[in-house]
This record gives sequence, C-alpha cells and structure tokens, in this order.
Amino acid sequence: MEHSDCHVNATSSTAASPREERAAYIASLGFPLLVILGGLLGFFFSSEVKQGASLVNPLLGIVMFGMGLSLKPVDFALVFRRPFPVILGVVAQYILMPTAALIVVWILRLPADIAAGVILVGCAPGGTSSNVVSYLARGDVALSVTMTSISTLLAPILTPFLTLWLAGQYMPLNGTAMALSIVQVVLIPVIAGLVLRTFIPRMIDRILPFLPWISVVAIAMIVSVVVAGARDNILRAGLIVALAVILHNLLGYGLGYLCGLLTKQPVSVRRTMSIEVGMQNSGLAAGLASQYMSPLSALPGAIFSVWHNLSGALLAALCRKIDNASQHER
Repeated sequence: MEHSDCHVNATSSTAASPREERAAYIASLGFPLLVILGGLLGFFFSSEVKQGASLVNPLLGIVMFGMGLSLKPVDFALVFRRPFPVILGVVAQYILMPTAALIVVWILRLPADIAAGVILVGCAPGGTSSNVVSYLARGDVALSVTMTSISTLLAPILTPFLTLWLAGQYMPLNGTAMALSIVQVVLIPVIAGLVLRTFIPRMIDRILPFLPWISVVAIAMIVSVVVAGARDNILRAGLIVALAVILHNLLGYGLGYLCGLLTKQPVSVRRTMSIEVGMQNSGLAAGLASQYMSPLSALPGAIFSVWHNLSGALLAALCRKIDNASQHER
C-alpha cells in the first residue's frame, strides 16, 4: 500500500499530539479496509472492472506523485548525517526481502506464476505506508522516510535486475521494459512531486492531509483491476498465495529486526528496519506483474497490499504494548 504520510513529526513519535495519533491509527486501519473493498469489487464485478486494465500505470503514477509531494530535500539529509543506518536499511531491503521470497517459494513449492509474483514483491522498494507504521510503533520516523525514499529512487535499477535474475527461471521477462516502466510510473512522478513541494510548499501543505486518501483509493483501484483479472485463479490458488504472502511479510519483519539487532542499532532503529524490510510497495509489484507476467503473478502483490497494512498495525500495537509494560516495571 502506498503513501500514508499522515504528516507525522519526522523526528519522534513520543511528543505526538492526540490528534496526530488518532489520524495515524485511522490511516493504518482504514487503508486496508478500502483496499479490501477494492478487491471485493474486482472479484464480484470482474467483467466490468477488467476493462480498466489500462489505468494501472496512471494510477501508480498518482500514488508515487503523492509520495513525491510529501517529501522535502531535508528528508535526504539523513543520508549524510547518519549514513550507516540508512545504507544498512536499504541494503537489507534489497537483499533480505528477495532472499525471504526465495525461501517462501522453496518451502511452499510454489508453481511458476505464483513464484515469479512473490519474488517480484520481494524485489520491490519499501512500501510508503511503512512511515505511518514506524510512527505508531515508536520507531525512527525520519529514518523510515529516508529509507523508503532511497529504496524507491533505486527501484528502476534494482527491481528489474533482481527480478530478472531471481524470477527469470520461472518465465521469460523483459527487464529493460520493466525498468522503463518503473522510471515512468515511479521515478518521474516522485521527482516531479519533490520539485513542486520545493517550489510551492505552502500550496502543497494545504493538500497534504488529503494525499494519503487519494493514494489509497488509487491503490484500491489497482487491486480491484488485478483481482478482476485473476478471479478464476483466486478461487483455485488464493489460499496458497495468501499463505505465501503472510510468510514472506513475517520473514521480512523478523530478518529486518535481526539485522538491526546484530549491528547494535537502538530499539527505535531496529523497529524501523523491521517495518521497512517487511513492508513492500506491493501496488507497484502488482502493476508490473499484471503488465509483464500473468494475472496469477499479480495476485501476491494484490494480497500483500492488504495484508502488510493489517500486520503493520498489529506490529505497531505490539511495540507500544512492550513499551507500556516496560514503563510500568520501572
């Protein structure tokens, strides 16, 4: 799921106002419900919704433009101030999630189309809803924003390269066409949004509160189209795909946290790394899979779009519970 900037304070969530907290909770719980609704519409009205297949790329462009509008040049300053956690997190994103995808494919002995789709999700950049989940989990929000931004800017190179390398054995893929698509629907809209935010910040600030909801409606529409195209396959393979997605996401959370732990990062950074690695830009993965793979390959991305927001909200609640318990013990 993609951009969920509730305009939280990018430094610390501990000083957040009740209004910010409430907005973040509404976002983390409301977004998956809208995406589920989109999926249900695609499933029950598949013949009508399928007609909108050509809208997937423009809708992805809207989501990424919204992400760009929510960024500021200062979000990239962290790369120079604290390079180690940023580099560590982005490297973990592009090594751990593809590795986790291969583990899931191997454990579940997934058929070729589903395997390729799961691997593509693993090779996607970080999901931007991770920023809100990091905030709710009392993670390092500034690091979360920077990691998401950097992994997104690297996506035109790393996503097609890794997908071609790891999923090319399951089906023939056009890595160059995929890279050009990512430039068109990710890189150009993000940079355009960032430039607009830099030159007309006051005007953009007025529309920022609405951006997450515009983005999530776009993601829900993408999921709706993907589900409509894969309706028959869902009835046949939906359960195994759901299992693969849940396992992949949980492996990402665990490996991300472990990476932070082994490199002796503070708890807030560990939490952010867990969330950044575990949450993917699955809307992008679903769109690319429907364009360059098959309807069945797009299914893991569609289901991931719903699941990782639900699991992210639960993970954030668990982190807060741990914090509250440790405060009571003092």
